[in-house]
Amino acid sequence: MSVPLRQQLAVGSYLIKQKIKGVKKYPLVLMLEPLFRCNLACAGCGKIDYPDDTLDKRLSVEECLAAVDECGAPMVSIPGGEPLIHKEMPQIVEGIVARKKFVYLCTNALLLRKRINDYTPSPYLTFSVHLDGLKDRHDASVCQEGVFDIAVEAIKLALGKGFRVTVNCTLFQGETPDEVAEFLDYAMELGVEGITIAPGFSYERAPKQDVFIKGLDVKNLFRGIFKIGKTRKWKLNHSSLYLDYLAGNQNYDCTPWGNPTRNVFGWQKPCYLLADEGNANSFKELLDDTPWDKYGTVKNPKCANCMAHCGYEATAVEDTLAHPLKALWAAVRGPKTSGEMVAEKKPEFVASYKKSAISEIPVKVES
Repeated sequence: MSVPLRQQLAVGSYLIKQKIKGVKKYPLVLMLEPLFRCNLACAGCGKIDYPDDTLDKRLSVEECLAAVDECGAPMVSIPGGEPLIHKEMPQIVEGIVARKKFVYLCTNALLLRKRINDYTPSPYLTFSVHLDGLKDRHDASVCQEGVFDIAVEAIKLALGKGFRVTVNCTLFQGETPDEVAEFLDYAMELGVEGITIAPGFSYERAPKQDVFIKGLDVKNLFRGIFKIGKTRKWKLNHSSLYLDYLAGNQNYDCTPWGNPTRNVFGWQKPCYLLADEGNANSFKELLDDTPWDKYGTVKNPKCANCMAHCGYEATAVEDTLAHPLKALWAAVRGPKTSGEMVAEKKPEFVASYKKSAISEIPVKVES
């Protein structure tokens, strides 16, 4: 992992405390979404089709900090929308940093040069810049030319001012291992601290549905990437077992409570990615009242192709705590890139859907 030692120790201490207390469901990262409004309209985004009255809503500074306190997670990710549009974002970030929480401010970087002086470098603040590949690939992904160049210049500016900077990369259809490897090499040359990388989730609200990569194709793509990576020095901002999972070597269930979401609607059930499952009024209500058993790749068709880190990184961390030697071995050797993959669990929702479909067929009885 590319995470600084200070952060590793803080998060590790938090995890140990949860284990000592016997807590079964605990948050690792708070997904704080203060607005949905964005200055891009990406093809694979499920956040951009809300009506204007929703897009104009904002969480206040007080609401954001109350969510941080209520949740208690050691890390806070602020996605969107585009967070830098929020006029009170500097105050929100300042309040989170004052609580010594590690905040990842996610941005497409179009406004970063203009707004960067509103922020102060801190070991608790990281700009997580969205890049989905090199110039042509990224600009096609965000459906606007020139965005890649703006983002790269903003990254250089932020690094020059002493900020922590990471890159957040989402992979879609048409990627090849060689192309992704070339992008990862380039990101390392930029000098960023690390890279998060994951397959895109097939948002029902996304304007284009043919861009998402699914199932075995995901695992084969990551095996190809990691095979090339054995001779490279990429800093991937993930646990070793999550990377092994992406390569088809671990069979995990989703733990969505590990990355709870607070947005303009409340606490989103069950996770950041499913927008139409309802909302809770408090974090406690989210934990207590969400039917967690309904969700996961084998339990819900909406989750069938999800391998996103907001659902599975927490699972991998839990497995790391339970099996530290396995995690260490995965870190030393890297993800396995050949041989059989672990068998996937059979979807439970297929049988129930078939049964439901048959039971709903109208039968006309004539005497």
